[in-house]
This record gives sequence, structure tokens and C-alpha cells, in this order.
Amino acid sequence: MLIRVRKASEVKPSEITDRRVFEARRDFLKTAAGVAFGAAGLSLLEMPDAHAGTKLSNVGKSRYSTTEPANSLQDITSYNNFYEFGVEKEDPAQMAKNFVTTPWSIAVEGEVAKPAVYQLEDFIKPHALEERIYRLRCVEAWSMVIPWVGIPLADIIKRLQPTSKAKYVEFVTLHDPARMPGQKRSVLPWPYREGLRMDEAMHPLAILAVGLYGEVLPNQNGAPIRLVVPWKYGFKNIKSIVKLRFVEQQPATTWAVQGPREYGFFANVNPEVDHPRWTQSKERRIGEFLKRKTLKFNGYEEEVASLYAGMDLTKFY
Repeated sequence: MLIRVRKASEVKPSEITDRRVFEARRDFLKTAAGVAFGAAGLSLLEMPDAHAGTKLSNVGKSRYSTTEPANSLQDITSYNNFYEFGVEKEDPAQMAKNFVTTPWSIAVEGEVAKPAVYQLEDFIKPHALEERIYRLRCVEAWSMVIPWVGIPLADIIKRLQPTSKAKYVEFVTLHDPARMPGQKRSVLPWPYREGLRMDEAMHPLAILAVGLYGEVLPNQNGAPIRLVVPWKYGFKNIKSIVKLRFVEQQPATTWAVQGPREYGFFANVNPEVDHPRWTQSKERRIGEFLKRKTLKFNGYEEEVASLYAGMDLTKFY
């Protein structure tokens, strides 16, 4: 059965995680953060010492959320793909502990009216934060449901004013082997690069995430800012972004360069197209024993299928 995006989300954190864990964390954060900054009306994301576990302020609920229960914070932060910190799922949580993300800048280049190097707080400050509970599907046939906190990518793009020549947006991850030890190994062509067609980037489901579970994004999940495109496989959701380039030609993306037979530019979740080394027809939700049927476009078919009308999705995979 197709699971539709909820149209009026009122999900509370206490409904999507263990209540005792939620209440303990809420009480701690209320004391440690709320009193210190809440009265001043400041966003904690603008504080120079903001880090994972720091509560984000003024986060609104979004109508773009699944009704499915989210995975636990432990699941989400301990089982990750982030090759910049190691190729094993457990590596990022260990290797990214001391990754410093403040200050952080994002360069905007290419076919755009407002190219500049923006500090993170200036880049996101004009935009409202939303919590969106999205499914995340990885090509290795596992999935999670994650309560991201982010900003609609379309809002950022409109503000930057791309020109009529901008047909694609390219995203680039930080390249700093001293800070990202996984980059010392040539497992991928660094820095990590991804891209979206402009209509994909402007779709209201696409966001730039800066948090999860109402808190600042943990290092292992792509701090301080990452892409989340919920109808695509996880490798498309680039982490620790330092550059956006607006370009006329389709950009060369990391996994499409590394393994063109296995990873296409579009990376849409499609159970009808098997990966050469495994089936895509089923997936295992982390925390569950039995596998479930993989939904086309990760269950967002009603919202995004029109973007690919007339395309052969076995060719443009």
C-alpha cells in the first residue's frame, strides 16, 4: 500500500521515541539551553558552540511528514553511511566525534545572481526551520524513518536567484583529510559531489537539514548541513556541504563516476530496477527483523512521479 505524505502533521517528539528518553532529554535541554538562550530569543544554531545534543529553537511542524513511527535516536546516529569517516556503518559515530563544524562557510557559484561565500548562520538565518519525518532508503536494502529538521531547498534557491542558464545544482562536501580521516583512503574520488536537476531541487520535499529529533545535526549524520531528498537513495543525500554550484550541464556525481553500471545520476528509489549485486524489491527497516516491500520513489510516487514523466527509468536510474 502506498503511504502518502501527511497533509497536516501534529506529531510530537514524545510520540516517535521512547517517552522516558524523550522526557529525560527534554528536561536536561530545558535547563542547559532553554534558560540560557530562550529568553534572549536567539537561535541556538547561531551560537558558536552549538553542537549535537543542542536543542534547536523555533522549529515548526511540517505537513510533509510520513505517519510512520521514527527510528530511535540510537538507530539513526549509530548506523551510518559517511565514507569520509570510514566505510563501516559504525565508523562515523566513532571517527566523527571530534569533527569541528564551527565556523562553517558555504560557497555559492555559477549561474546565479548572488554568488558569494556565506557563513552558515547567514545562509540559513532568513529561513524558518521545519521538522519533517521522512523515510530514508539506502541502496544496500536498508531503511529508516528520520525526524529531520531543515529548510526547504527551494527557499534557499529562490533567495540566491539562479539565472535561466542554471539547469542543475551541484553540491560539494568538505575535503579535509585531517578532519575527515576516511578521505586519506582512495575509496572514492574526493571531494564527494552530488547534483539535482533544477526541478528536483525546487520540489517542496527536498530540504537542507541542519538537525534531527529537534536537535543540532550530529557529526555522523552530516553536520552541520546536508541534503535530504526522500524519494532518492541515501547516497544522493550529500553531507557536510561546503559548496553549491548552479550549472548548465549535468554535473559528474561521485557514485556515478565511481560505479556507472551500478549508480546513476537520478538515484530514484525503484524496486523494478535491481542493483547488479542485489535486489531492490525489498528492504529491511533498521530495528525490524522482517523485510518489507520497497515502494516506488520510496513511497512518494504521488508527489514526484510527474518529474519523470516520459523518461525510461530503467535507463535513467
